[in-house]
Amino acid sequence: MAKQFKRTLITTALPYANGPVHIGHLAGVYVPADIYARYLRLKGEEVLMIGGSDEHGVPITIKARNEGITPQEVVDRYHTIIKRSFEEFGISFDIYSRTTSAIHHKTASGFFKTLYDKGEFITKTSEQYYDEEAKQFLADRYITGKCPHCGNERAYGDQCESCGTSLSPLDLIQPHSTISGSIPVMKETTHWYLPLDKHEAWLRKWILEEHKEWKPNVYGQCKSWLDMGLQPRAVSRDLDWGVPVPLDDAKGKVLYVWFDAPIGYISNTIELLPDTWETWWKDPETKLVHFIGKDNIVFHCIVFPSMLKAEGSYILPENVPANEFLNLEGDKISTSRNWAVWLHEYLEEFPGKQDVLRYVLTANAPETKDNDFTWKDFQARNNNELVAIFGNFVNRALVLTQKYFDGKVPAQGIFNDYDQQTIAEFVAVKVEMERLLDNYRFRDALKEAMNLARIGNKYLADMEPWKLAKTDMERVSTIMNLSLQITANLAIAFEPFLPFTAEKLRDMIGLNLWEWNALGSFALLPEGHVLGEPALLFEKIEDDVVERQVQKLLDTRKANEAAAYKAPPVKEKVAFEDFMKMDIRVGTVLDCQRVPKADKLLQFRIADGLEERTILSGIAQYYPDPKALIGMQVCFMANFEPKKLRGIMSEGMILSAEDADGKLVIIQPSAKVTNGVEVK
Repeated sequence: MAKQFKRTLITTALPYANGPVHIGHLAGVYVPADIYARYLRLKGEEVLMIGGSDEHGVPITIKARNEGITPQEVVDRYHTIIKRSFEEFGISFDIYSRTTSAIHHKTASGFFKTLYDKGEFITKTSEQYYDEEAKQFLADRYITGKCPHCGNERAYGDQCESCGTSLSPLDLIQPHSTISGSIPVMKETTHWYLPLDKHEAWLRKWILEEHKEWKPNVYGQCKSWLDMGLQPRAVSRDLDWGVPVPLDDAKGKVLYVWFDAPIGYISNTIELLPDTWETWWKDPETKLVHFIGKDNIVFHCIVFPSMLKAEGSYILPENVPANEFLNLEGDKISTSRNWAVWLHEYLEEFPGKQDVLRYVLTANAPETKDNDFTWKDFQARNNNELVAIFGNFVNRALVLTQKYFDGKVPAQGIFNDYDQQTIAEFVAVKVEMERLLDNYRFRDALKEAMNLARIGNKYLADMEPWKLAKTDMERVSTIMNLSLQITANLAIAFEPFLPFTAEKLRDMIGLNLWEWNALGSFALLPEGHVLGEPALLFEKIEDDVVERQVQKLLDTRKANEAAAYKAPPVKEKVAFEDFMKMDIRVGTVLDCQRVPKADKLLQFRIADGLEERTILSGIAQYYPDPKALIGMQVCFMANFEPKKLRGIMSEGMILSAEDADGKLVIIQPSAKVTNGVEVK
């Protein structure tokens, strides 16, 4: 039997404050955590949901250096954007703080010092790259050089972004510092390490034997790490941005960001509850649940528990329901490539539609494997499910009540067999929803919530009260009462998933009692209760709206391809005399048409200043409307040897440039010139 707890502490992965958050973050961590927190609160349980921004580490210092500002200015900007995005999406944190706070620095320093005093660290001295001009050790990202695998001249010390290979700074050919541009030297430095190998035995028992109920993707990744054997991990690094290591002989060293960030859960709790925080972190009656993405599994299942165990007074996580990754239109979400749907931009472009995105991301949640978000699916789920099922049922129930009973809840009357069957189906769905929510299966739980709306829709369609109104208003009264009770139930069932919609629906029907235990009751709205004016819960999303979003991504992809384009090497040098042999001129297109049975060829008739000439060019696929080229001035090779193609003599060559994506673009003079002038 599962252990019963008095309270639940929910933490969410700390988003890195060097950029905004996107739909991958929302789907992987924050919506699932919020669903769970709202569900437990509805049940009347004691819940705390803790979040915050991760604000230390090398990427932030790099961004600050590139922008000519301080790291603090970087994190201040993005912490504000991230926090506002979460607030506007209804992510119900009890506190959302940050790791640059004074409380966090004090807490993280104290945590390190406790472990240090207990002898839980080991020290290691090793050689690392050092910039003698800048007088500092270089983090991997501050070193670039030639990739030994693909030859990319701008590979970083931890990875080549051209071929994707993971690297060590020592792998780079001709490394140099990105700070000063100088060639770095090797220099000894000492750091403190958490000996994870010391914790391997108890971790193996705790995870592999005592937590077999964890999600397969989480359990499997932990087992893989444990089977490979754990190694000591550095908890400090040479950097000037972070929590200083609280030792006299540690000048210029800070806590490694992986060590200091999870302590942010503790420091944020202390900030919220300075007098009672230990109840949430040290009482075995508290259930600790970490919501994270798969890239953080090892830190929250192996590293952070080892830190807590080494300290000795903290509870360990009861579950870590990590999700996999959400892709976008078939491609991996990438912040560096701007291949993402950013939450702050969505809020601007889809005002009032936070719940639509919450719904779609939950319906497509990457709970055990990577999943894909597409704008077409976003549109389809909104139109075919939220509008056509949920919204349609609620609207019909309220409009019919207004029409036949002046907007007041009619008498319930006696339920017949079909009514009782509908109620039984409804109650069964509630039981299944609870089972799924308790086991972190939010995607399936949402399906069941939508099934409640389907039950209501089917009931109204089968009963056809608009027909019975002609002969049996007593029966219509019962039908509409039951329909309104279902509507009230939906306001409760969807609260964890669609909080804005649930609130709007509660206000519309005047529902005062909306705790989880009331779900499944068919006496939520008393006879004579006055309903508000019916209003649409959702609106249809048209094709042009999603087409704009798709085009936005296509434009991003094209820009990325252009940015990544590497010009081909310059061809073998030619003598000036050879160049002078080429006669390049400007002419005007008099006519242009496709060559029959030749998909790639266009036939140009050119006014070349002397007479007219015909030139064939293989650019038809890039100019689908040849007639649009008539009147354009083009550059062409006038003394190119004539050649017969498809039975047509071509007397020259149209000059084109090949773009990064392979598209051919006709070369034109920037201003109109006389036909036949030479290009020099």
